[in-house]
Amino acid sequence: MPDELLHLENIKKYFGLRGGVPWRQAQAVKAVDDVSFVVRKGETVGLVGESGSGKSTLARVATRLLDPTAGRVEIGGVDVTKVSGRKLRPVRRKVQMVFQDPQASLNPRQSVGTILTTPFRAQGIRPTKIQLVELLEQVGLSAEHLDRYPHEFSGGQRQRIGIARALSVQPELLVCDEPVSALDVSIQAQVLNLLADLRDELGLSYVLVAHDLAVVRQVASRIAVMYLGTIVEEGPAAEVYDHPAHPYTRALLSAVPVPEPGAVRDRIVLTGDVPTPISPPSGCPFRTRCYKAEDICSTKRLVLEAVAGSNEHKAACYLPEI
Repeated sequence: MPDELLHLENIKKYFGLRGGVPWRQAQAVKAVDDVSFVVRKGETVGLVGESGSGKSTLARVATRLLDPTAGRVEIGGVDVTKVSGRKLRPVRRKVQMVFQDPQASLNPRQSVGTILTTPFRAQGIRPTKIQLVELLEQVGLSAEHLDRYPHEFSGGQRQRIGIARALSVQPELLVCDEPVSALDVSIQAQVLNLLADLRDELGLSYVLVAHDLAVVRQVASRIAVMYLGTIVEEGPAAEVYDHPAHPYTRALLSAVPVPEPGAVRDRIVLTGDVPTPISPPSGCPFRTRCYKAEDICSTKRLVLEAVAGSNEHKAACYLPEI
């Protein structure tokens, strides 16, 4: 489709794991297992799930920071699955990434001015000081910050610098890997509001990775829920929040605090641990923890199917909540 900025088709990403002893065969950690995913112009897609569900790995495959084991990655309608090295430079101008920990993603030995200049130089561009100042002003900082170093800023300010660096090459899509999880609650709201303002001002699209559904609700137009390397539910944000179809999504939403004194929410407590991605369960990967699981759930893994006649809202479940 002409308005698709990112199209992931049947993406798999396995990591090799050597056996602990010589006679034990090497195993594969199935971090992402057969995921298809689309982001269109103007969308903010929230990619949510527990830690270890494969969200960050999928984000890195989408930005070609990791090579997929199998599948197809299209950015701006161009297949970049096999592209590497210098040929990736035009791709980098369309898609940029904002990392989870700004303290780790910013070089402590470089000033802010040098950090912002690096993406320009990678594209063969020599930026002016005016351009660098404009980048800082877009994220709520000023010219006086150009000569400072990352350790001189708060966590929220460092994340703003990371966002400014991502904006330097004027991308169409930002992939944000838990951009507020390392920040105080009050600062989280400021950064999310900044992302929303930049979306409206610059016409950006986002993939917003998070483990907290309350965080992405503020800005997401569409939600994709991941569990054990697969997407188990996807749809418009309002439908997913108001009418969750997959038991896992319902359990996640039940854990979101209610911001009203005295309000009570029926809590769904999942039993057991998340299965190992080395050897996931047969059939539905969530069945070992699901409160609705039946024998049929172990037979075959379902693909995403329409829920209650909706073309946009889909879930991979034999017993969806309708």
